[in-house]
Amino acid sequence: MSLKQGREAEQKASIYLQKKGYEIITQNFYSKFGEIDIIAKKENVLHFCEVKFSQKSDPVLRITPAKMAKIIKTIGYYFLIKHVDCDYEIDAILVTPENIEVIKNISY
Repeated sequence: MSLKQGREAEQKASIYLQKKGYEIITQNFYSKFGEIDIIAKKENVLHFCEVKFSQKSDPVLRITPAKMAKIIKTIGYYFLIKHVDCDYEIDAILVTPENIEVIKNISY
């Protein structure tokens, strides 16, 4: 997958979330631990979204335990620097050429 395809998938996911009533807080939040593709808010819950695109296989298979560890550390950093105290969940947004699917609360 190219960087361009990844950015296009993130943009499609962002538009999809907005249509579903989410407020996009930020995209591509970086820290020394990793990156969060989309941070959105709905009903006073923050959603830290990992966007995965694939043309051939199930994109959820690309969210590995190592990737989850980076996401969790980055979320901790986000809460620390933003002084936020609210409920949150980690969601996967799976983008294929035909479909967008949100899998809510994927943390284990």
